[in-house]
Amino acid sequence: MTQNKPAKGTNFLANLTRNQLFIPVAALLLLLVFNLIMDPNFFKITLDHNSVGDPVLSGFLITILDSGSELAILAIGMTLVTAATGGQDISVGAAIAISGSVLLRMLCGSNTRPETLLMPVLVAFVITCVVAMLFGAFNGVLVAVFQIQPMIATLILYTAGRSIAAWINNNELPIISEPSFGYYGGFIPGIPVPTPFFIAIICVILIALALKFTTLRLYTQAVGINEYSAKLNGLNPVFIKILSFVILGLCVAVVGLIKVSRFQTINYSVIAKDIEMDAILAVALGGNALSGGKFNMTASIIGAYVIQCLTTTLYKFNVQSDALPAYKAIVVIALVVLSAPIVREKLSALMPKPVAKEVA
Repeated sequence: MTQNKPAKGTNFLANLTRNQLFIPVAALLLLLVFNLIMDPNFFKITLDHNSVGDPVLSGFLITILDSGSELAILAIGMTLVTAATGGQDISVGAAIAISGSVLLRMLCGSNTRPETLLMPVLVAFVITCVVAMLFGAFNGVLVAVFQIQPMIATLILYTAGRSIAAWINNNELPIISEPSFGYYGGFIPGIPVPTPFFIAIICVILIALALKFTTLRLYTQAVGINEYSAKLNGLNPVFIKILSFVILGLCVAVVGLIKVSRFQTINYSVIAKDIEMDAILAVALGGNALSGGKFNMTASIIGAYVIQCLTTTLYKFNVQSDALPAYKAIVVIALVVLSAPIVREKLSALMPKPVAKEVA
């Protein structure tokens, strides 16, 4: 008796390229290799001291971990919104401005230069989370109940959000002088690694536990793949869509805390400018279909750090700030096209077919 048995190792490359993590990981490695060739100092990490004399790590890699963590947190919520609704939220930058403004209002009150905080930062942050989730629910209702396309629905907050943020503090710029408030967006004394990286790790652990021990992943994907079928199977698509926006609102509140803590004040027109585009690109670079359905959260998070690595690389090579989006767009378009399922299928078809051998 004979049977055909594929030769070992012949289909390894094909399986590798089919893996959703392949494109973001490959893109990250490619950027790192490019920097290694062009300037090995890119990987140099030094132990310096910050303005208050605490030892902190510095270097391009630390910058990627620091700033990329904000994007990774946003990518978590954006992935769920994309999977559930087949659309994206373009208002997260404006929502971050609102969250930061609410946080400062809670801490400062009407005094823009308070000597002491009006309440503990944790209490103010909880209030900020509630407000951010309410704005997320507002977007979710427009999408789920009124059946408005997500980008159009979130365009409302995208347009008005920064004005709302300025109105919350009477168009003034509160400044917090309390040193401990800067820990969330900077460094905790005695710990040389940026705090946002640890906050991102906590967020990643929480969403991983939620996806593993609840039905959040299953229900989100079911609604995104076929809303009508999901409804016939007893799911509530309206609730699930709104929930995805609420979770994104919670992520926005966390990033708002980090952003305001970095500078201990806020600039309504500049804070988190264009960050929504990077969050969407992180989801796309992770190989997730922007039309909704199945998603890979790990791929989105890696994609966020790839986007930040690209941004840091362009800044390192002194690309003019006004030309930065053009350079970034060219590279990102190439990466996103390569991560598209149809392109990956075509590339897989070009791979050598497994060679079969007869076995007695």
